[in-house]
Amino acid sequence: MDNPFSSTSKALSQAIFLISFPFGILSFVLPIYGKQLGASALEIGGFFSAVSFVPILVRPFLGRALDRWGRKPFFILGLVGYAVAMVTFCFANTVWLLTLARFMQGLGQAFFWLSALTIMADIARERGHEFGKVDEATNRGALIGTTAGFFFIFYLQDKGFEPSRVWFWLFCAYTIPTIIALTVGWSKIAETRPATSIVIEDNKISPQLLALMGIVFVTGASMTMVWPLLMVFLQDALHAQIDDLALAYVPAALIGAFLPSRMGRIADRIGRKIPMVIGLIVGAFASFLIPHLPSIIALAALWAIESMSYAAAAPAERAFVADIAGTDVRGTNYGLYTFAYFLGAAVGPIAGGFLYDNWGHATPFYLNGIVLLMGAMLVATILRESHRVGK
Repeated sequence: MDNPFSSTSKALSQAIFLISFPFGILSFVLPIYGKQLGASALEIGGFFSAVSFVPILVRPFLGRALDRWGRKPFFILGLVGYAVAMVTFCFANTVWLLTLARFMQGLGQAFFWLSALTIMADIARERGHEFGKVDEATNRGALIGTTAGFFFIFYLQDKGFEPSRVWFWLFCAYTIPTIIALTVGWSKIAETRPATSIVIEDNKISPQLLALMGIVFVTGASMTMVWPLLMVFLQDALHAQIDDLALAYVPAALIGAFLPSRMGRIADRIGRKIPMVIGLIVGAFASFLIPHLPSIIALAALWAIESMSYAAAAPAERAFVADIAGTDVRGTNYGLYTFAYFLGAAVGPIAGGFLYDNWGHATPFYLNGIVLLMGAMLVATILRESHRVGK
């Protein structure tokens, strides 16, 4: 008989893979489509902030709810939220409707990812490796979904479809894997809450978690400040077309689809801090270089290097949270950790849009580089390992 936790791990990866299909395409086409609808850089930043508002409101409380009532109900609610978001995207032909669709996506994101991370922390033995598999499932789904999405876009454009109709049919197509993911989650995900889980009355938070939350808030705000602007900036600076940008991203996408679990194993052997520090430093120098990119080929190389650093840092950071969390408060810890990130993610894009419009197109990228270097120093000096290296 199959181990139910092993079956849950496979089903979790399947659901994450399917739900991730539209993630990559949104990063490319949302700023461009928003610009076609007349959105300013500040409003485009608002699209990316809108997805973070719901996690900010619910995640500190949602984590305790996962510890009290279990993981699966909230996992299913997250999948339902994503399905509703895809339907809303289908009809989003104004700036306001785009913002509403992103808000609904944030609702799904708030429930789905917190539940998924907590489920993985419950069942993982090699945490860095297992969290790397989560990233791989996400990136593989986004890579396949983005590739198929661009072929679909080009096909519809060749047939003479207007941008609004291309957008409509694109997200009708993305609704299908989302519904399949909901079916997988409903039928194959087992409840993983430990039998000893209880409601914790002691409201004390680990000092290490507080320190990590501060770092994640600042660096999350900084990184999300520049990503919505990147496509707009590259079009302005390199006069790049969307198909050029898509091809430039392929090497980074392939790295993200196959490397994180292997890099996570390194974090299991040498500890969490070193991969986190390296990831932040590489991300900082990549941000400094973006305003000086001479060509699309240079962009592809830079994206690939940055993707390697992220593949090392992200599993290590999530494993660090699991390391410092008690068995009965994993949901609470991940709720607070992800709350800090999304609080930063809500502030960052709006700040980036303001800086881009008023302080120069390169300013957000330089500021991001400075903040990430500061984050690397804080990780190196403040955080303490609780993971037993080599175990």
